[in-house]
Order: sequence, then structure tokens, then C-alpha cells
Amino acid sequence: MGIIERIFKLTAKGTSVRTECLAGLTSFMAMCYLIFVVPAMLGDAGMPKESAVAATIWVTIIASLIMGLWANFPVAVAPGLGITAFFAYYICGPAGYSWQTGLGAVFISGVIFLLLTATRIRQMIIDAVPTDLKYAIVVGIGTFIAFIGLKSCGIVAASASTFVTLGNVGEPRVLLSIIGVFLIGALMARNVRGAMIIGILIITGVGMVLGLTPPPSGNILSASIPLPTETFMQMDLAGALSHGLFSIIFTLTVVDLFDNMGVLIGLSQKAGLMRPDGHIENLDKALISDSIATMSSAVMGATTATSYLECATGVAEGGRTGLTAVVVAGLFFLALFLTPLVALVPSFATAPVLIIVGALMMQEVGRINFKDFTVALPCFLTIVGMPLTFNIATGFGFGFMAWVAIKALAGRFKDINPIMILVALAFGVNFALRLH
Repeated sequence: MGIIERIFKLTAKGTSVRTECLAGLTSFMAMCYLIFVVPAMLGDAGMPKESAVAATIWVTIIASLIMGLWANFPVAVAPGLGITAFFAYYICGPAGYSWQTGLGAVFISGVIFLLLTATRIRQMIIDAVPTDLKYAIVVGIGTFIAFIGLKSCGIVAASASTFVTLGNVGEPRVLLSIIGVFLIGALMARNVRGAMIIGILIITGVGMVLGLTPPPSGNILSASIPLPTETFMQMDLAGALSHGLFSIIFTLTVVDLFDNMGVLIGLSQKAGLMRPDGHIENLDKALISDSIATMSSAVMGATTATSYLECATGVAEGGRTGLTAVVVAGLFFLALFLTPLVALVPSFATAPVLIIVGALMMQEVGRINFKDFTVALPCFLTIVGMPLTFNIATGFGFGFMAWVAIKALAGRFKDINPIMILVALAFGVNFALRLH
């Protein structure tokens, strides 16, 4: 107990081992759905499914341990849903890159994030982006994630005349996905812990009963600890650099910056870890932990690691120290032995989670000042640009360029800073290069 007290400073934070363990269990139940969702998207990118599962879990274990033991934050870290969607459905999709090259870009973005965190440049970039545009980025990513969920389960289908249309909602798999959305939504509305994982398991079970997915056969426990043997150290750094993936690396870095900052600041405030002057103890350590986690994630064979907002459930249960994150890491280690079950979970069971996460991220839209049209236009273009172009980076570009343009045309030059201009110009050059 003395060692635990010295490492996590439980007394000073006004918490106890029991409270921290309960908080860790709560956070785990809220975020363990990622074991099913993230590998499913990585599989769509062409990665071997079993290695993707192992890589996702191992990254979560390692990253959460670093966050807990070094930064002493009650926040777990794992491959992010938004970034994984960008990786699977753009980098390894329309952009045409292999997953190995994509992992190279992820590793480079982690290095850049580490360098930015160790200097004042990180703070300058964060301060330069207007608050309204930050919220729009979150909403846009959420809309994109929800669109992917709607598409993957068949609620939305392709159409030659209207581009997209309503899918065959009478098809059993589509019906189960619709039921899953409302089942998870109802559980969350009733504040049931682990609502997402409960929903995934129920829909998977019903799918097995109806013969839509095969039932488990043989031993459902791993005989040995799963390892990401097929994805470990497969990142192609030379390929990422030679292809000049500027916009992709830029997007990975920017999303990591703002996503982590937003989650860490929000959870720190909720946990009472933020001083009245806004200072958060060990925030830089937490950000560095995330950047190290991203590099480790690329090495293992997963995407950019980020702090998980679902840890707000653990904070609400009283989690105040890194012991919460360590408990989460321990529970994910135990989950390694259940990885054979992951292969049994169909896409129509995980798609509802993507839709629900999109709805959660949409909540930030209320913070945007739509009454000011010079704010409304760039934020609107950011939000609709991501799903309609199926590209998060393009949505970013629309927003940054529109912000600088409309503010300048309205004569409100004081709302434009030099860094925003540089970022907008960088996106403009990137779009221009696509014309050739």
C-alpha cells in the first residue's frame, strides 16, 4: 500500500485504492467495445484480423500503463475510432496506400506530436485554431464515423442516381443493426454501465440464434497470449516519406493534438484536477504519453492512440489518479485471453456503436456560434465536408481555408492569426496538387 501511495498520491488526491479500482472497472466497461470495433475497421484496411485484435489490445495496455504510472492521469489510452476510420476508409481506401505505408505515416505523426509537445509549437498551434472550429472538427469526425456505421450495416446504400439511398431495411442484418442502435441508446439513456459492449453481445447472440453468424466452436479461450505477429514492425517509413503523405501526416498529427487536448482538459476539469487559473498538473506528461503511445501503436500494427472520452464514466465514479488507468490496462490484459470471441462478432453488431459514437460527438455542435455567419460557414463546411467527401483531411481543409477567406472578406482581420493563414495556405497547396 505504501508503494501505491507514493506512486499515485492517493491521499493528496482525496481517493482510495477501492475507489480507483471501481473507477477503472467502470472505464473498462465503457470502452471495451473498441476490442470489437477497431480491429473490424483495421480488417477493412486489409490487415490480418487476429493480429489487428492483438495489436489493439496490446497498444491499449502499454499506453494506459504509461499514462497511469508516469503521468498519473485517470485516463486510458487506445487506438482512436475517428483516426482508425480515417486510416481504414481513406488512407487504405480512396488514397490507395497499403496499410504498411499507413502505419509508417502513423509513426511519423507520433514523432512530430512528440516534438511539438516538447516545444512551444504545440501550444501555438492549439491556441491558433478558433474554439468554434475545434468543435466543428469534433462534430465533423462524429458525422463521418456515423456515416461509416450506417454504410457498413446497410442502412445507407450506394445509388447511381442519388449517390446514397436507404438500404434494404427488411434484410435481417440491417434490422438487427437498427435494433442495436436503439438498444444501446436506451441502455445509455438509463445510465447502464457497459451499454455499448452489452449491445454488441446481445446483437451478436441474436445473430447466432438466427443463423446470421456462426456460433462459437471449440475453445473460446486463447491457449496462449495473442501477439500481433503479422503486423509487428511492418510499418513502411520509407514508403510514407517517399509518397509525400503531407496532408495525411498533417491530419493525423492535428487530430491527435486537438483530440487529446480536448479529452484531457475536459476530464481534468471533471475530476477536479484543473486549478482555477486553468493549469493542469502533468498535462505535458500526459500529452507525451499519448505521442509515445502512437509510435508504439504503429510498431504493434494499430493506428494513432488517443485518450478515451469514455473514461469520463470512471472519473464520475471517483477516479482521480493513474491507478484508474493501470486497472484498465490490467483488465485489457485479461481480455487478451478472450480474443477468439472477437472473430465471432459481425459488422452488423459493431456498426450501431459507430452510429452512437457519432451521436455523442454531435453534442458539441451546440457550442458553435452559428449566429455569426463568419463562424457558421467554415464550421458548416468542416462538418459536411468530412462525410460527403469521405475524407477527414478535406473537411479540415474546407474549414481552415473558409475561416481565413470569409473573415478577410468581411474585414475582420483581427480574427485571423498568422498560423491559421499558414495552415490554410498549406491546404490550398495540397488541393492544388491534386489537380495535376
